[in-house]
Amino acid sequence: MMSDIAIETKNLTKQFKTAGGIVNAVNGITLQVRRGETYGLIGPDGAGKTTATRVILGLLTRSSGSSRVLGFDSMRDTYRIRERVGYIAQSFALPADLTVAENMAFFATLHGVDAREQRRRIPELLEFAGLGRFTKRLAGRLSGGMKKKLALACSLVHQPEVVLLDEPTLGVDPVSRREFWTLLGNLRVERGLTILVCTPYMDEAERCNRVGLMYQGRFIADGPPDQIKDMLPGKLLEFTPSQLTWATQIVAALEGVLEVQSYGQMLHVFVDQPTVRQAEIIAALNAQGIECHGMREIEVRMEEAFISLIRRQKQENRQNQVER
Repeated sequence: MMSDIAIETKNLTKQFKTAGGIVNAVNGITLQVRRGETYGLIGPDGAGKTTATRVILGLLTRSSGSSRVLGFDSMRDTYRIRERVGYIAQSFALPADLTVAENMAFFATLHGVDAREQRRRIPELLEFAGLGRFTKRLAGRLSGGMKKKLALACSLVHQPEVVLLDEPTLGVDPVSRREFWTLLGNLRVERGLTILVCTPYMDEAERCNRVGLMYQGRFIADGPPDQIKDMLPGKLLEFTPSQLTWATQIVAALEGVLEVQSYGQMLHVFVDQPTVRQAEIIAALNAQGIECHGMREIEVRMEEAFISLIRRQKQENRQNQVER
């Protein structure tokens, strides 16, 4: 009987030896990615997302724990996994001097797709990715967004059941990022594809069925985006003060204020009672000659949740160090 779990790790650890000692890049993470879902790994730079992905794929050896893809062990069954998985690395580079069609044929041949199947699959994939009119264009002359779409098409040419994407839209403009994610959504719905994606963009995390927030090699949150956002206390107020730094200090000290985050020139303030605290914040700032513009209650997004949970973890780490 086929398992409902496409990717699974248990207490997965990856250590590196450095001049300063042993570093736990991945520190005991346990996750399950179900077939047909999109799972997002998010976290700050150095959190361990890329290392975890490479261990899961079998590109790095694990130090302890277990990791499996489609029931195959990441260390023992690497070739079986690669037959069934598509992968776009963070530093993935298309041969710039090959055309779009030649790139597709190149990667198809690498994956052992015969010529007959190539003639069937490649045009279909290029049309799906919106590249059907650009088959003769050199990859080096494609826009950033088109390169990402071509990389995705190349990773799908052997018809994988799972794709692992490491920051696939990094450095791409917002419109191209949206188009890329539309493609991913269509793939998941139409082909039942399982997707594990590392992303630094919180709006992309919102598109995932579930996300895992990593910090210093560990999971500090794991679940659907709405569930993770519900971990934050209180309600969220947004406004633009005339003096940002001073206003931040004043607001943070007020009763009922649970947390303050800056967002460009705006402040995002978590409070226990939005109606009561809104009036108190305005009064406190006006008393110091600071104007408030556009104050309103807004829905919490993954961006606020990400900042808040990372802050909370840092505070816990500092407290633990003091207690030791």
